[in-house]
Amino acid sequence: MRRILYETLAALGQNADFPRVQTLGVGIGKLIWNVVPSRRKLAVAAISERLGLDAPQATALARSSFQHNGRSFLEIFLSRKVDWRFVRDRLLVDDPAHMQRTFNLLRDRACVITSAHMGGWEMLAGLLHLLAPQQHCQVVVKATHDRDLYALIKRLRGHSTVHIVEHEQAVQKVLRNLRKPGTSAFLVDHNCRREEAVFLPFLGRMAAVNVGPALLALRGKALVMPVFLLREDPDRYRLIYQEPLDAGQLPGDRHEKIHTLASFYTKAVERVVLQYPEQWFWMHRRWKTRPGEELAG
Repeated sequence: MRRILYETLAALGQNADFPRVQTLGVGIGKLIWNVVPSRRKLAVAAISERLGLDAPQATALARSSFQHNGRSFLEIFLSRKVDWRFVRDRLLVDDPAHMQRTFNLLRDRACVITSAHMGGWEMLAGLLHLLAPQQHCQVVVKATHDRDLYALIKRLRGHSTVHIVEHEQAVQKVLRNLRKPGTSAFLVDHNCRREEAVFLPFLGRMAAVNVGPALLALRGKALVMPVFLLREDPDRYRLIYQEPLDAGQLPGDRHEKIHTLASFYTKAVERVVLQYPEQWFWMHRRWKTRPGEELAG
């Protein structure tokens, strides 16, 4: 029964046009805000603590964040429809010539793209095959506990030239892809287990940052490029990216290189969160995993 429900929702979503998905997404965000008070309180508290806002300001920003996140969730129905018409009509780039030169670097080099649960992250997955058309592209994701739901999400995210790889099975698949050379994309802003993490400052508090993308980039001698797709207005998105860091040219020992790479993509996430705080996924327990010395104290 659950699988039938998921498939029915998927059929309805895939037939919806852009305005309809956006409207439904805002509605989903409002619904979650009203029926999941634990996540609402978590988001308001995190915004107040990390951004220094008073209760009314934090509440208003958190409510906006839920609506943005609702849109992001449902944009999975649009990600496979991203094409050059989308680029022409809905994508804003500050310097198109510079962007073209930057992404031309991917023609002959392995690349690890890092992003976050910001703005149109599902749309960014659909845009990947246009940004790096000559490359073998992967998106590394964490599987949900609900396997029927995960199977549906994986199918909706998949693209003929963008392959979905589960986080738990990623190491060898990503290394093979980088050595082609190819492009592998990760979301790097969520909490992770202590054994996967290096602890770095993020929005004024130490946070567990997944070192997997840094380690794989180092082993694959890849470029590391933070890329984000932010909503600029109801109908358009702005592509923000950073000049890539070459993992194959870093000084220091292995530990120092991993720390440099993880700091690089964590600071990139922090910058866009501070610039577009209403578009980040504040309902997540980002600072759940704590450093060992903090626990001991």
